[in-house]
Amino acid sequence: METIFAVSSGAPPAAIAVLRLSGARAFDAARALAGTLPEPRRAGLRALRDPASGELLDRALVLLFPGPDSASGEDLVELHLHGGRATVRAVEAALGAIPGLRPAEPGEFTRRALLNGRMDLSEAEGLGDLLMAETEAQRRMAVRSAEGAVRRQVEVWTHRLLSLAAQVEAELDHSDEDDVASSGGDSLAELHAAAAALSREIAEVTARPPVERLRDGLRVVLAGPPNAGKSTLLNALVEREAAIVSPIAGTTRDRIEAPVARDGTAYLLIDTAGLAEATADPIEAIGIDRARAALEEADIVLWLGDDPPPGHDALLWLHARADLPGRELAEGRDVAVSAATGVGLDLLWSRIDALAIGLLPPVDQLALNRRQRELAASAGDALARAASQHDLLLLAEELRSARRALDAITGKAGVEAMLDALFARFCIGK
Repeated sequence: METIFAVSSGAPPAAIAVLRLSGARAFDAARALAGTLPEPRRAGLRALRDPASGELLDRALVLLFPGPDSASGEDLVELHLHGGRATVRAVEAALGAIPGLRPAEPGEFTRRALLNGRMDLSEAEGLGDLLMAETEAQRRMAVRSAEGAVRRQVEVWTHRLLSLAAQVEAELDHSDEDDVASSGGDSLAELHAAAAALSREIAEVTARPPVERLRDGLRVVLAGPPNAGKSTLLNALVEREAAIVSPIAGTTRDRIEAPVARDGTAYLLIDTAGLAEATADPIEAIGIDRARAALEEADIVLWLGDDPPPGHDALLWLHARADLPGRELAEGRDVAVSAATGVGLDLLWSRIDALAIGLLPPVDQLALNRRQRELAASAGDALARAASQHDLLLLAEELRSARRALDAITGKAGVEAMLDALFARFCIGK
C-alpha cells in the first residue's frame, strides 16, 4: 500500500501547518527530508531539505508515531511546518517526488484507521459528523458516536445474541446428553422469551428520533395557499432576504431552503410554492408537487392558510399577516404573526423550539443514523421471528441473520459498498 501525505490542520496560510505521512515508507521519507529523526513520540526540530537538490525548505518540528499504535494504524509522521502556502507547496512537491508516495484522498487517513482496526465503522461515521458539526448539540452527539457509544451498545446486544446462539447450538449438537437441557418445553420457551426481550430493546432504540434531525437540522416547512405570506415570513425568521417577496400570487415556484441555528439547535426552513387545487401552468404544477413532497418530509409544518391545515404530528396553524385591517384572529390558530411588524415572531420561535424538544434525540441517549437504524431494525426483526420459531434449525438461522446485521453496524460484516460515500465527505488530511 502506498504511503500517503496531506496537510491535516486546515488550508494555509496559517501560523502552523501540520502535514502528515502514513504508510510503510513514512519514516524513510521523513529521513530523506530531515536527516536524523527524533525518538518516537518526542518532537524534534529539524531542517527539512529537498532530497533532490539539498535546498532548505523549512525548519519544522518532526514527530514519529510507529504503527500499529498510531492514528492510522500505520507508521505515521507529523511535520509541523510554518503555515505559508509556498512552504507547504514546496514540502509537498519534495514528498511527491519520492517513489511510493502520493497525496492522500479525502478521508484516507481515517479509512486506513478503520481498515487497520483503530476504529470501527460507527466511530468513523461519528468522526465524520464531528467534522461537520456546527452546533453544540451536533458536537456532543458526534463525540459520543466517535468515542464508541454505538459500538458499545452493539457489543452488548451481540454478547446477548451469542449467548442465545450458543444455547441453540448446544441443543442441536448435544440434545441427547444428560447435562444439556432438552429442546422442548421450558428450554425453548426461555429462548423465545430472551429473543423477544432483545428484539423489544433494539426496537426501543430504533424508535428514538433519528440523528439526521440533529445533524442536518429539523425541516420546518412553510406551507399554505398562494400569496399567504410564506416568503415574507421565511425572510423574517432567518433575518435575511432568502426568498423573493412579491404581491403577485405564485412568485415562489420552487422550494427555497434557508438554514438557521438557534440556541444550539439547527433548523432548515423551507419556503414552498402556494398549494392550489389545479393550475394550467406546468411550471407552477411542478412547484406544487414539490411543495406537497416537502410537506411529507417535514418535521414541523407552519401552515399559513385560512382553511384548516393538513394532518401532521408537529404543526402550527399561524394567523399570518395579523397586522392587516380586518384580519381578526380566528378560532384554532396557534400563533398570530406579522412579518412586517415582527409581532408574534418571538412567540412563534418559542413554539417551534418547544416542538423541537420532542423531535430531536436527547444528547445523553444513544441515537442511530439511517444506516445503523435500518440494520438494527433488521436484527430486531430477525430476533422477533426467532421468538416464534419452534424449529431449532430455523431459529438458529434467524439468530445468525440478526448477528450479521449487528456486525454490519460496526463494519465487521461487508460494508465496502458504502465506504466511498462515507469518506467522500471527509476533508483531505483526515
